[in-house]
Amino acid sequence: MTDIRPNIIFIMSDDHAAHAMSCYGSRINRTPSLDRIATGGIRFENCFCTNSICTPSRAAILTGTYNHVNRVTTLSTPMDNRLTTFPKLLQAAGYQTAVFGKWHLGLGPDHCPDGFDDWAVLPGQGLYHNPEMVFKGPDGGTTRTVNGYVTDIITDLSLDWLNAIEKDRPFCLLYHHKAPHREWEPDEKHAHLYLNEDIPEPDTLYDDYSNRAAAAKAAEMRVGVHMRERDLKCAINRSLPENEMRKWAYQRYIKDYLRVVASIDDNVGRVLDWLDETGLSENTIVVYTSDQGFFLGDHGWYDKRFMYEESLRMPFILRYPAQVAPGQVNDDMILNVDFAPLFLDLAGLPVPEDCQGHSFRPMLAGETPPDWRKSFYYRYWMHEDSSHHVYAHYGVRTGRHKLIYYYADALGQPGAADKPHTPEWELFDLASDPQEMHNRAGDDAYRDVFNRLKSELHALQTDVGDERYHLDTG
Repeated sequence: MTDIRPNIIFIMSDDHAAHAMSCYGSRINRTPSLDRIATGGIRFENCFCTNSICTPSRAAILTGTYNHVNRVTTLSTPMDNRLTTFPKLLQAAGYQTAVFGKWHLGLGPDHCPDGFDDWAVLPGQGLYHNPEMVFKGPDGGTTRTVNGYVTDIITDLSLDWLNAIEKDRPFCLLYHHKAPHREWEPDEKHAHLYLNEDIPEPDTLYDDYSNRAAAAKAAEMRVGVHMRERDLKCAINRSLPENEMRKWAYQRYIKDYLRVVASIDDNVGRVLDWLDETGLSENTIVVYTSDQGFFLGDHGWYDKRFMYEESLRMPFILRYPAQVAPGQVNDDMILNVDFAPLFLDLAGLPVPEDCQGHSFRPMLAGETPPDWRKSFYYRYWMHEDSSHHVYAHYGVRTGRHKLIYYYADALGQPGAADKPHTPEWELFDLASDPQEMHNRAGDDAYRDVFNRLKSELHALQTDVGDERYHLDTG
């Protein structure tokens, strides 16, 4: 007898900002294959991460818990593979499970992928060309070099596994791309794109970080200024005035970023075509997301980490023809900790009591639960890391406002630098200042808003079981 529970293909890229997808209204990119998912199902306009950096976000997605609970707070805290994850629960319930591509949660006996019938993952960030991959095996896996381009390879491995599975049992495939992570190395097929055109610049490319907390100016992730020659594939004239350097480097950076995204889009199309050809599209949930957002020259930056919108916001599109009507757009606030409970709910499985996220399955039918969140809590732990020197901070975002507290202290976290700074607050009114250029934390006109948001922040910390910084009083 055929098991009619839904199949799940969970596609996740690394550092793919929503504003580089045409289904999200991108000014700079076209993503026709990804648009097939969005137009065939539902697009979530307000999906956010709870810690905008790769390893912690991936742990939150797999476990449905915040990073102070799963203990994956920085890039230097691999995930303990004894933790409960949604693939383990699906596997125990009879699902065929696999993960191919980016893992970035540690390897070796205590950290390698668990809960998967098969897997092959990149060690660390991995390479774009002829990457080493670690294949499932004893003592943490077997490493070998695979010739080719990484996005094609991850897709080939995924399709090979799909073609070999038992057709009468449901499956869950985690199809996870390295791209478009730094250093944005395109393949030959897409290297010619955008050669004779200029990509529109973001409005805030020349941000001078005035009227902001000191953290904004201290961050070392300005386009051109803090890039390496291998980022831009050429020598860098460091004597250029900064705005000239940003202007020049932006074009080189963003074109390569869009080229590696184009490869993702083509390869996702291959998987969607396979579903159509095998007759499995109707009963297969297809999700596309990224592990966080990314600055595409916004505020003059590349990378992520900050609680600013471009870094905080994630794409999330879902297609499930058997149950989800096409062409939907949802404005409710969902988080990366909600993904695991959603997948379990759709598979007909109970959500563990210690899971901190919530299934948003009713929203797939156009219904918002009456008690659904109106605000959420964010925390970035990796203070003054050696790469970009972003200060540790936490904060709250509501529908209109955002309050950020740069407590700027390592607190003994692995990978964080023991260089504390004076704490500062930032308050943004997203209605009047959507680009977050004007800090209102010291503005008398926003005093009541500040106090209300601060109370909301502390209430959310209590709700998720986190602790405020000792200087955050009141």
